[in-house]
Amino acid sequence: MQHTHTHYYTRRRSLQMLAAGLSTGMAAVWPALAASPAPTPIEVWKDPNCGCCKDWITLMEKAGFSATVHDTGNSAMRAKLGLPVRLGSCHTARVGGYLVEGHVPPADVHKLLQQKPKALGIAVPGMPVGSPGMDGPEYGGRKDPFDVLLVTKNGMNSEVSTTVFTAYRN
Repeated sequence: MQHTHTHYYTRRRSLQMLAAGLSTGMAAVWPALAASPAPTPIEVWKDPNCGCCKDWITLMEKAGFSATVHDTGNSAMRAKLGLPVRLGSCHTARVGGYLVEGHVPPADVHKLLQQKPKALGIAVPGMPVGSPGMDGPEYGGRKDPFDVLLVTKNGMNSEVSTTVFTAYRN
């Protein structure tokens, strides 16, 4: 009887210690989970074979975005959203009701979503070397200057105008 009682006591004590450890561990983990915001959904249209687009999407996901990717090219979506070809790049995204064209730094997308300007969105025309996704080792650390442009519609017509949202002069 003594042996059974000791076994019961040891098992019971082990379970109590395990439960205490789990509750303490969860208390330590739970605030961190509660404090981290849910990822912001972003939808991206790109060419299926574009590596720099994939690199940009990876950077966006590391910065708190959750990407849904369409490997169908972006020309049709860019046109549908009303962005002229002259402001185009290799991928087009939609986030929070805004257009994001090209290699826009994640910080500028966060800034756009916080400031909520009355605009079509933001764009980095072309594919400037040194911009996010165009900054891999194959470029040897080169960083060309570029601007993130705020794109706004002009009244009822389909014309758009741009102003510099952020200038990068590395």
